Amino acid sequence: MVGMEALTRHYQVGRQVIAALDGINLDVPKGQFLAIVGPSGSGKSTLLNMLGCLDRPDSGRYLLDGVDVSTFDDERASDFRNRRIGFVFQAFHLLPRLSVLENVLLPRRFLRGPDEGLEERARMLLARMGLERHHVHRPGQLSGGQMQRVAIARALMMKPALLLADEPTGNLDSKSAADVLALLAEVHAAGQTIVMVTHDAEVAARAQRQIGLRDGRIGHDSLA
Repeated sequence: MVGMEALTRHYQVGRQVIAALDGINLDVPKGQFLAIVGPSGSGKSTLLNMLGCLDRPDSGRYLLDGVDVSTFDDERASDFRNRRIGFVFQAFHLLPRLSVLENVLLPRRFLRGPDEGLEERARMLLARMGLERHHVHRPGQLSGGQMQRVAIARALMMKPALLLADEPTGNLDSKSAADVLALLAEVHAAGQTIVMVTHDAEVAARAQRQIGLRDGRIGHDSLA
């Protein structure tokens, strides 16, 4: 599913060159739930941007679902990202003036081609998240845990090959965090490939596999 080969990404800060990613080799089989753990500055955000086709490597290759996406231009990367990758963020990134249903349906705005059946799918996903009674509510009327469930439904809207979760419990209380992690485990059990980035070892332990990242390099790699 995911294959990274000798991937590098450098940034220049003044006269200093920072190796955000320094020769990353990573394979994530289809259907795996992987957690990437590391402190601030370890390269987690850069690696997530690479996985989400939001950035390109300086060298190396990134294959997703058999496609070398590291060579895509911005337009092709954007189209591929919308169709094949779902994102769940710490800050939810829901649009406050839209209803819950409209937020889940946002990806169809960028769809090229017919969108038959997408509203029915959105309603089905909200029911799966336990939010069938909240279609017309605005995000501000929901709890943090409910907003994150809306974000997960939106991320799954286009049946992505890869679901990326960036500190998905970072803004939640302990009960809501546990509920969201249980939901991600349920989504994984249904066959979804998930890569989750976190600094919290306890959150990472809920994944099937954990890798440690430090100074742009993979350290430990373990299966639960």
